[in-house]
Amino acid sequence: MYPAVTGTKNMVVSPHYLASMAGARILERGGNAFDAAVAVSACLAVVYPHMTGLGGDSFWLMYSRHDNRVRAYNGSGRSGYRVTRDRFAGERAIPHRGVRSAITVPGMADSWEAVLREYGRLSLAEALEPAIGYALSGFPVSNDQSRNTALCFKLLSAMPYTSGIYTPGGKVPKKGSRWFQRQLGHSLMEIAKGGARVFYEGGLARRITDYLQQNGGLLIADDFADHRGNWVEPVTGTYRGYTICQVPPNSQGFTGIMALNILENFRLNEIPPDSFEYCHLLVEALKLSFRDRNQVLSDPDFVRIPLDRLLSKEYARTLSQSIDMKKAALITAEPAGSDTAYAAVVDEEGNAVSFIQSLYFEFGSAVVAGDTGILLQNRGSFFSLDPLHVNCLEPHKRTFHTLMPAMALKDGKPAILYGTQGGEGQPQTQTVLITRMIDYGMDPQTAIDKPRWVWGRTWGEETQELRVESRIPESVRRKLEEAGHKVRVLEEYDGVTGHAQVIRIDDHGFRIGGTDPRCDGLAAGW
Repeated sequence: MYPAVTGTKNMVVSPHYLASMAGARILERGGNAFDAAVAVSACLAVVYPHMTGLGGDSFWLMYSRHDNRVRAYNGSGRSGYRVTRDRFAGERAIPHRGVRSAITVPGMADSWEAVLREYGRLSLAEALEPAIGYALSGFPVSNDQSRNTALCFKLLSAMPYTSGIYTPGGKVPKKGSRWFQRQLGHSLMEIAKGGARVFYEGGLARRITDYLQQNGGLLIADDFADHRGNWVEPVTGTYRGYTICQVPPNSQGFTGIMALNILENFRLNEIPPDSFEYCHLLVEALKLSFRDRNQVLSDPDFVRIPLDRLLSKEYARTLSQSIDMKKAALITAEPAGSDTAYAAVVDEEGNAVSFIQSLYFEFGSAVVAGDTGILLQNRGSFFSLDPLHVNCLEPHKRTFHTLMPAMALKDGKPAILYGTQGGEGQPQTQTVLITRMIDYGMDPQTAIDKPRWVWGRTWGEETQELRVESRIPESVRRKLEEAGHKVRVLEEYDGVTGHAQVIRIDDHGFRIGGTDPRCDGLAAGW
């Protein structure tokens, strides 16, 4: 679809072209990769509102050239102090939409300030400037936003405050029309002036929690005031000479390492990349990773997660021997939301940031917190109400999180930054991308462009289908069905399979960027 973009010094990739250009502007202004990443993150919160927002969470993987190490920041929020299972007595599950689905504190604003405080050159106000400009002056509605608004029109138009912003005049904003986020812009201006704590302890926090309390919500002022994200050590593994870095739990990132550990026991370079064998093998390896993930993943402050065992090469070898290359295994997967935004930045100095953010479902809870313009996430609706479930709801707890930015190192330096939106599909698309690049030598854009698939149910479905893009040959689809996969054919380039972004740093130090034709993204390199 697109040629790979090669930069000699800098590269920014994101699922929206305006956000990518915002990052490029910050770099040209003298900012570094960390400044640019925060600018991209904030801009996505404005111009890609169905996927992410100020009312959501984020996870960050960062390599500092000065420190010569990778660190991670967990920017996910915890459930409220008063959010107990008793609050949902008589219900089978936490509601997916509305104020009672907004039960975890948004962590994104805190993460912006934490990243800049540790590594940035510019102020938070400077990093937020592009996002504020687009919010107040307007920007063209993207194809993806218009399409998702149409899909959620009934929900959005029924919500106070939400309807006036997202379905103005009772209509779906047309692609290319000028659209505003003025109330959100003013909220961002408050954060730019007073810092992130305004969102958690200042006027913004009061307006958000007052609105929730007045409308049956469960979060209170203390929940916001006590929020802090965490600097954490990445989870790491190896794959064919590369070190693979992921964010640790409560992120599902370790599943991406588990799948690669399993695949390392097979000679992928002897298996054609577009074949039944390749697709079947990756799906089966990921199923095994999902099976273990579902049994252990939650907030590590509440449960013990045996990562040493799960990530051992010996355990992966045992799992690999259980794969039947002619038959699909039956493994249950938990439903997971799919609407997220992944982006990455590499600067001239060699600093690298791989990050991802989300509202969980498209448009999150669908609740805009009064006149703040802030759309709140529904991430907490993924908690279980079963007291015996590993991810059961408890006060001040982080839930199982699908967000998982990735980074592969070569000789201790960033070599590949990669990720995608897609909930259950994130480890699947990541595994496809990294094997296509490492095992088959594809450049980032080719690895992204080629046909993809996604296995397992998402939040709206009860079946375990293997959804494949129609460009996958019919002969391959037929073999998958014969092996027992429940195949459903998608469009040629279907967003269900993810909105992937990749930066690869080659042996010459060039930055090679790829962006997904399934989204509205841009790779900006120079």
